[in-house]
Amino acid sequence: MKEREAPTIDDIHTRIAKRVRDLRTARAETLDALALNSGVSRSMISLIERAEASPTAVVLEKLAAGLGVSMASLFGPEAADEERRPLARRAEQAIWKDPESGYLRRNLSPPNWPTPIQLVEVHFPAKARVAYESSARRPALEQQIWVLQGQIEVTLGDERHLLRSGDCLALKLDRPLVYSNPSSQPAKYIVAICDEALAPLVKGPTT
Repeated sequence: MKEREAPTIDDIHTRIAKRVRDLRTARAETLDALALNSGVSRSMISLIERAEASPTAVVLEKLAAGLGVSMASLFGPEAADEERRPLARRAEQAIWKDPESGYLRRNLSPPNWPTPIQLVEVHFPAKARVAYESSARRPALEQQIWVLQGQIEVTLGDERHLLRSGDCLALKLDRPLVYSNPSSQPAKYIVAICDEALAPLVKGPTT
């Protein structure tokens, strides 16, 4: 079977645009309603849905929270757009770079596979910092962070954790979350996300 190519930056923006628009439509929400629920301006949401903006990780996280899904799910294609396969080759995996912090995220999980579990690989630059307002999520997402290289500092509410290579931290995202890299070297880590809201959106394969 021929391997698929990884989506380009333009493809990623198109995917995000379609996912945000489809999720909003499925919830029967207007642009104004989503703006109120997410804290992202109506004009910015409109630009994102037309693939005319390069939103930051913070903006995408706010939108995902407002739509009731994980941020990772915004990068995946719809079931109608791509067949479901249990294998995602390295060369096929979607990569996205945050225009603000420079952090690079790779969606590792096979697209559209019917599971609430999502894996993301992150390359985090030295001295980078990203702050998420995750407390808006209901219900809160569960995730685990496994550091492969370097070190990162994770602050959930008032709890601060310094993670080094090999460390794994389990989190319930019910408070504001901050990732930072205090060192002069880049870090790499895996995030495992349990997004129960994703399961109803994707039907399992027929038997």
